Parts: sequence; C-alpha cells; structure tokens
Amino acid sequence: MESLLILHAVAAVCAPWLVRRASLAVLALPPAAAFLATALGRLPARESRTWAPPLGLELAFRVDALAVLMMSLVTGVGALIMIYSARYFPRGDEWAGRYGVFMSGFAGSMLGLVAADNLLLLYVFWELTTVCSYLLIGYDPESRPSRRAAMKALWITTIGGLAMLAGFVLLGQAAGTYRISDILAHPPHVGPAAVVLILAGALSKSAIFPFSTWLPAAMAAPTPVSAYLHAAAMVKAGVYLLARLGPALGDVAPWREVAVPLGVVTMLLGGWRALRETDLKRLLAYGTVGQLGLLTVLFGSGNGGAALAGAAMLLAHALFKAALFLVVGIVDHQAGSRDLRELSGVGRSMPWVCGVAVLAGASMTGLPPLVGFAGKEAALETLLGTPLVPAGMVTGVVVGSALTAAYTLRFLWGAFCDKPGVAARETRRVPAAMFGPAALLSVLGLALAPFASWYGHALSGYIATFRDKGHETHVVLWGGFSLPLLLSAVSLAGGVALFLAREPVARAGAALHVLDSGQIFWSAVRRLDRFAIQLTGLVQRGSVPDYLTLTLFAAIGVGVFSLASGGPPRLDVPVVAWQRPEQLLVAALIVASAALALFARAYILLGVVVGITGYGTALLFLVHGSPDLALTQFLAETVSLVVFALVLRRLPIGPVRGRLPFWFRTGLGLAVAVVVTGAGMLAMGARTARPVGALMGAAAEQAGARNIVSALIVDIRAWDTMGESTVLVVLTLGVTSLVFLRRTSYHIEPGPHAPADRTRWLAATLPRGQRALAFEVVARLTFHTVLVLSVFLLFIGHSAVGGGFAGGIVAGMAITVRYLAGGRNELAAAVPMHAGVLMGAGLTLSTGTALAGLLFGRAALDLLSTDVTVPLAGHLHMGTGLLFDLGVYVSVVGMVQDILRALGAELDRQIDAEERA
Repeated sequence: MESLLILHAVAAVCAPWLVRRASLAVLALPPAAAFLATALGRLPARESRTWAPPLGLELAFRVDALAVLMMSLVTGVGALIMIYSARYFPRGDEWAGRYGVFMSGFAGSMLGLVAADNLLLLYVFWELTTVCSYLLIGYDPESRPSRRAAMKALWITTIGGLAMLAGFVLLGQAAGTYRISDILAHPPHVGPAAVVLILAGALSKSAIFPFSTWLPAAMAAPTPVSAYLHAAAMVKAGVYLLARLGPALGDVAPWREVAVPLGVVTMLLGGWRALRETDLKRLLAYGTVGQLGLLTVLFGSGNGGAALAGAAMLLAHALFKAALFLVVGIVDHQAGSRDLRELSGVGRSMPWVCGVAVLAGASMTGLPPLVGFAGKEAALETLLGTPLVPAGMVTGVVVGSALTAAYTLRFLWGAFCDKPGVAARETRRVPAAMFGPAALLSVLGLALAPFASWYGHALSGYIATFRDKGHETHVVLWGGFSLPLLLSAVSLAGGVALFLAREPVARAGAALHVLDSGQIFWSAVRRLDRFAIQLTGLVQRGSVPDYLTLTLFAAIGVGVFSLASGGPPRLDVPVVAWQRPEQLLVAALIVASAALALFARAYILLGVVVGITGYGTALLFLVHGSPDLALTQFLAETVSLVVFALVLRRLPIGPVRGRLPFWFRTGLGLAVAVVVTGAGMLAMGARTARPVGALMGAAAEQAGARNIVSALIVDIRAWDTMGESTVLVVLTLGVTSLVFLRRTSYHIEPGPHAPADRTRWLAATLPRGQRALAFEVVARLTFHTVLVLSVFLLFIGHSAVGGGFAGGIVAGMAITVRYLAGGRNELAAAVPMHAGVLMGAGLTLSTGTALAGLLFGRAALDLLSTDVTVPLAGHLHMGTGLLFDLGVYVSVVGMVQDILRALGAELDRQIDAEERA
C-alpha cells in the first residue's frame, strides 16, 4: 500500500515535467497500477508501520471488502479521468501541469483515506483531499467564481473536518485505541458528543443538508474534476466514513436520528432544485446532492441490510454519475455550451454520445437491467423492512426517486433533443480519448448488473461486522413482482409527470425559492470578517504592555476555570521553606531585585535589575545541583543584557512611567504568581507514576553519557532540541529582518573611523573619544582563549558540564566582547562568515546527522559511538550526538552574530548617518 501512495506522490511531483514532455494520459499509470493491484488481490490485507506510538499515530492500512470497493472506484475512475483529461485540455495548456499535480495528489490522498486503518491517519488523508479539492476547484485563479467556490468548499469541509477530528479523539480515548479494525471488533461506549462531531465531518464532506451549498458552487471547476471529485471520489468520503464506522456507531444515539432525516431532506431538496437548473453541470450537481442523501439514509440506518444496499448504490452512482459528467464535458467541449436552453439537435449530430448518456441516465433513474435498478430495489426493500425507519422516511425516498427520474429526463431532453425555435447546434468530432472513458463507465453499469447476486456474497464479511443485521436484503437483477418494484414504478410515473410539467414546476420552484444558501454563506463570512477586524483592532494595538496584560489575564482565567470545573483542589505536596541556607539568601536576592524592578524608572536600571533575577535563578539551579542549567542560564542572561544594552541606544534613557496603575500591576503579578505556583503544586500532587527523572540516569548511561542533562538534550530528546534550534533561528531571522526592513542587503558598510590599513592588529571603528585601548587589547588577547574554551565545553558535554548550546553561547560572548571593544570592523574581523551561512550550516548538520542514522536503519543519533581519552581533557564520548551538538553550536554562534549585526552594527550605521546629517 505504501508503494502505491509513494507512486502517486512521485507522479504529482513530476507531473509538470511529464505533461510538457508527454501528455496527461501518462498520469493515468499510477491509478491504473493501483486498480490492477486491487482487482487482482495483490495488496496485503493488513499493513502497518510505527509512526508516533505515544500519540496513537501509525501508518496502518487495511484492505477489506469495503476498502476494495472504494479503492476500485477511486483508482479505476481516476485512471479513466486522466485519459479523458488528455484531450479535454488543449495541448500546450499552461495550467495542465498544475492540474496534473493536484489530481495525482488527490488520487493518492483518496486512496490512502479509504485504506487507512487508523483514525488519525484517516484524518490526515481527509484534509489532504480537502486541500487538493480547493486547488482543483480554484483551478483558474483569474476567475472570481472559481476562487469563491474553492473558498466555500474549503471553509465548509475544513470546519467539518476539525469537528470530526475532535470526535475521533473522543472515540479513540473511549476505545483505548485509534485502530479502526480494533474499534469495530470491540465497539466502545461513546457519548452523543463524539457521534455528532463525527457526523458533522461526514455530512459536510458529502454535502448533506445544511452543508449542501458548496457542491453546486464547485461546478466552477473543470468538468473532469467534477466527474472525479464530485461524483466518484471526494463526496463519497463522507458516505464512506458512515459505512466504515456504521458497524460500531450505527446503534448509538443520535447516529440514526441525525443521519436518516437529514439524508431524506437532502434527497428532496437536491432533486427539487435540479428541476429548475438550466446549466447541465449544476443540474447534475444538485442531482448528486440528492443521491448522496439517499446513500446517507442507507448507511445512516446502522444495520447490515441497509449497508449492503448502500454499497450497491455506491457502485452504481459512481459509474453513472461520472459517465454523465464526462458526457457534459463532451457536449460543452464539442458544442460550445452546456446551457440546455441553447442546445438543440445535439443527439442527431452525436448519436453515440447520446446513447451513452441514455444508458447512464437509465441507470440513474433505476431502470432494468442496470446496476442502478438493482441498487434501488435493494434500497427500497431494506427500508421497507427496517422498523426503525419511519414510513414517512420511506415516502420521502420514493418522492426523491420520482424527482431523480424527472431531472434525468430533463437532462437528456436538455442536452440532446430538438427544441422548437432553437437552431440546431453545430458540433465537432468527438475524440476517442474523451468518448471512451464515458462509454466504458456507462457500459459497466449494464455489464455488472447480471452479477448483482454475487455482490452480497463479496461484501458478506463487511456486513457481518454490524451488530444490527437489519432486514435480509438481496441485491439481484430481478426479484420478481413485489412492493419495492411497485414503488419503483410509482416513482418512475411520478418522474415522467414532473418532467412533462417541467415549465410549471420550474416556475413553482423559482417562486418558492426564498432563501439563497450562497447568499447566507457569504453574508456569514462577511460578518465574521467584520467581527475579526473589530476584535483585532481592539486587541492588536501594537502595545507590548497590552499584549502582556492580556496574556497574564488569560493565564489567570485558565487557572480560575480549572478550579471552577475541577472541584476543590487537593494539595498533598509538603511545603519546605528551604533545605540549605544558600537557597534562602538567593531567594532574598531575587525577591529584592523583583521589588526594586517595580520602582525602577529608567530602562537601563530596569534591565540590570531584571538581569539580577535571572542570575539569581541560575544560582538556585547551582544550589540544587544543576550546574548545566546554571551555566546556560548565566550565559543566556548575559547575552540578553548585552542585547538589551544595544537596543537602549535607540531608546530614551530617561525615567518612564507605567501606563497602568501600580496597584493594578502588583495585583496582576501576585495573581499570576498564585496561579503558576498552585498549578505546579497541583501537578506534583497529582503524580501517580514514578518520576521520570529517576530513569534518566540509566538512559544517559545507555547513551554513553555521564551528563544526564546533555544526554536528555542531545540523545533522549534530540528531535525536540532540533525543533527548538529551528525556532530560535527563525525568531532571530524575524527580529533582525525588521531592523533591515528598508535595506536590500545584510552587508554592513565600513564605519567612518575604520583604519585604512586592514592589516593592523586593532581594527576598531570607534571614534577616538570612545575608544578604550586596554579593553581592545584584552578583548583581542582573550578572544582565541575563550573560543578554545567554548570548543572544550562542546566536546565535554557528554561527560561533564557543557554542551553545544553552552559552548555556542560562550563563543558568542567572545564575539560580543570583540564587537563592544572595537565596533563594526572588529565584528567583521572576528567572524568573516555570513550569519545566515552559519545558521543554515548548523541546522543542516544537526538535521543531517539525525537523518543519517535513519537512512542506515539505526536510531536517529545511534550511528556512531566510541569513547576516547584525551590528554588534559580526560574521558570523552565521541559519536553522532557530538556532530548533532556541533550543529547546535554553529547555529548559536550564527544567531549571536546576526543579533550583533542587526542590533549592533546596523544601529551604529544609523547613528553615524544621523551624525553626518
């Protein structure tokens, strides 16, 4: 299964090149290969690969009878659509390559969706189909209707998908697993919230009322997209979800109570609206909405008999509706219109195309001897025999079938018949590549009908998974004279009558049309936009104090809500004032610094006082026996102070006055302190398992490290470290880019005080009155020694206090001292390499080191490992983790250099420019 998905992904990536060199028809090979593998039974019944076990994520696939049915439709119809598209789009079409990318991506995503055996994996493919459909519907970016239709489909299906994800989480937690096969084997007890959320995702994807509005609007997409996504594949995803989870949730309220009534309403509304449409594609779109309603009724009934009938209708609908959409594409392509008021005499000029449409339309109406007839008879039989389905619902299905017959006749009449007063439409010759797929799909509706009795046997394994077997249903080509046959005849007669009265019916439909779903949707979107703008204007004022105040209030709100909803807290944590006298002294220093910060009225004093609290925290780490954390905190605090001092050069140094009253700020701070402290105590008191810290020693020893903190950062949680490094790099680039916003380059111009002779030992750019010769000499003399110390900290990180981050900060401090002593030219002399190169090289080294182990079948950082003894340095652990740490080291050096260039050298340039002006 994975190989088929990879094949589709490769086809999507290579699609632009393949389309330019060959044709869109080449992209039919991946779905055709998947169809052959499915039809020949070459796919394993189960396949799984571990992804993220703690989150319940796994690449798990299962190919059962239901999956085989859907995979056959997705791949078989997909291959035919690609062949059809090769002639639908003119040769040299500039958008054909993009179309190939999105269609191949959609086909692969849909294939993964129907084969997924994990709820979370199914959701991943679900959203991939949503994204691909958005891109396909908005195929023409210059068309406003296409863009609006794509946005509408994205909004509705994405919101439904998010609701479905919440339902999946509730279902998975209740079942103790996200494996779908396990959930079906042992259905859990779930509440109505999970059922409603899952139904929201399924119904929105299949355009069931009240989510129907997006599907007719999506007809702005090219016709092959409509034939695939909106007939055979995407809109079937929601129905497939009902079919897949029906055995476990079909008898859980309110599954049946929601799905069946909404399905009937959708069938009636879709069919009624189709009777007054003049655009052939929109007519078929509303018909599709109605027939999706019937499928929802069958699969929403929650029993095996209805599911068997639903599966039969699923197959029939994909065949006849895809064929009819392709026919519309042929008529539009060859006759130049798809408005039934403008088409006349097309049936005489394209008789074979007309025959294909009649055959597909007869299957859609439910005439024998076609698969549509077998599915419709089975549906009526099972609904009549299911006591849980009210008689009113059965009546609604019969009326909906009459509407189906009426709009089918309207379609055939509008597309192919002669119309009084309308000139016969001239048509061109139909290419075989366009006619063949439509004809094959239509003929299959006839050829598969004799095998209808075999259908129930093929799906017996799936039907057996239902706890409620329902009425015994037979999918047969001819079941004799019975009540279902009588109801079919009644619906057919009613459809003919509605068609004959088509003009009055269309006028009645227009008169009764009071609310436009499209207008309601866009009105809601505009109101949401206005609300968002007003809320943004209220909250996003560009004031950092306001942002901080809102954040702190949010933290307090979370704490209050937790206490209110969770009941009285249980604080079983012993409170110890201090364990060692050093802790009391350091705590007093931190409290005094915090109190002094409240009364500070100058930026520079405030920065120093806040820095003292950071140094005090580092001392607490040291007192508690965490020298690694203490060293990192000391170094990071020092760099922060330097950055703060650099920024202050462009800010007023005088006294400042807080915008908020002193009592308000004090109370807010105390409230946050209480919430944070209480949350920490509650978390410690709620612990039931053994603390993970007790296991770190053994884990570090297994990783070959004597330093637990370093082993945690570089070995045990290396992926987290890599992610954090990436975030820091992105933040650094973001901040510095704001400084260079109006400059086209990061290159720092030489200062006006730069010496003419670049070979001089001191290359200071500071004015003579600002130079401190002793400082410059000491900075130069100690620079290389400090760099050697930083490298030493890098190498001993696995064995003692140190590591890549600490070493990088120490190296950054050496560079900072060089800059403070000599200015811009000293910075350029200290680090001649571009900061972006250093950050990129560091991230590449860390990522490459982690991935190298995976490429050779080992753990991420378990490729190389050895212990050596180095004179003066002692025992060193050399391995892949050291290379990973080296990447962190280089990234940190690059970040410090970038900060100095932006907040230091660039500000120097601005100050010089202002002085010269």
